Amino acid sequence: MAVYTDVTEGELGAFLRNYPVGDLLSYKGIAEGTENSNFLLHTTTGSYILTLYEKRVDKADLPFFLGLMQHLAHKGLSCPLPVDGKDGNVIGTLAGRPAVIITFLEGMWLRKPQVVHCREVGKALASLHVAGQDFTMTRSNALAIDGWSKLWDAARGRADEVEPGLAREVDADFAEFAGSWPTDLPAGVIHADLFPDNVFFLGDELSGLIDFYFACTDFYAYDLATCLNAWCFEKDFSFNLTKGTALLEGYQSVRPLSEAEKAALPMLARGSALRFMLTRLYDWLTIPDGGLVMKRDPMEYIRRLRFHRAIKSPQEYGLK
Repeated sequence: MAVYTDVTEGELGAFLRNYPVGDLLSYKGIAEGTENSNFLLHTTTGSYILTLYEKRVDKADLPFFLGLMQHLAHKGLSCPLPVDGKDGNVIGTLAGRPAVIITFLEGMWLRKPQVVHCREVGKALASLHVAGQDFTMTRSNALAIDGWSKLWDAARGRADEVEPGLAREVDADFAEFAGSWPTDLPAGVIHADLFPDNVFFLGDELSGLIDFYFACTDFYAYDLATCLNAWCFEKDFSFNLTKGTALLEGYQSVRPLSEAEKAALPMLARGSALRFMLTRLYDWLTIPDGGLVMKRDPMEYIRRLRFHRAIKSPQEYGLK
């Protein structure tokens, strides 16, 4: 369940008068996501998404996120486009929160992605990386290794409540990353959260990418490794080699990987799995049951971590 800030019809109507979107016909909350409050708007000119940014999003980061969406859309990537207000500002204030209106993308996210969808996601991710190469703004990845360490410091003392021996396992991961994490791979704008619920399809055709609120500047291959984690594991936690092959082939059909990126893929996939395990673990241990933020089980990514530790070669992900 998303974290919602209540918005009255009167407040929303007054807010919309500063945007060239027509008159409000109806609106409803979107009961997905964990970071922001989202509403689907229907107006006399069409459909839009209204986003209110909650405490987890730093207002200072919004120009990067919104500017990136505008840049990518103008480059031909299918993603939402922020709507400029009549005063020239994209960001307004609604119910005490920073708020924006973005265009609506047709499509739906897939609960059971197939091989063909993985190939399309690979192509779209590479297209994003290429399109963002001349985006002039940068943003550090707050959930890189330093960020992982902070989460681990906060959760380590209770980690064995989730799985006996987990603290020892993760300590070993950090020790290995300290000496082996890559430092000089090709880098630029990455999505950093391209999970199935952030990719829309119409049938087998990818119709758009959404939710750029973890986007940052980091290694392209790390973004690809995150997609391997998000798209290529089955419900029983097994890695689907056919999906991995399709995703990697799709990516390389647009942006071929360097030899250094290929060699680093197992370490990057392991680090990505640790990143998502740690955010889940932290929420699992610190957010009370029944809270408004949906807690996800960290065990899903503990299983992925164990898989990646055993990988000896990038070819085991389907890389040809």
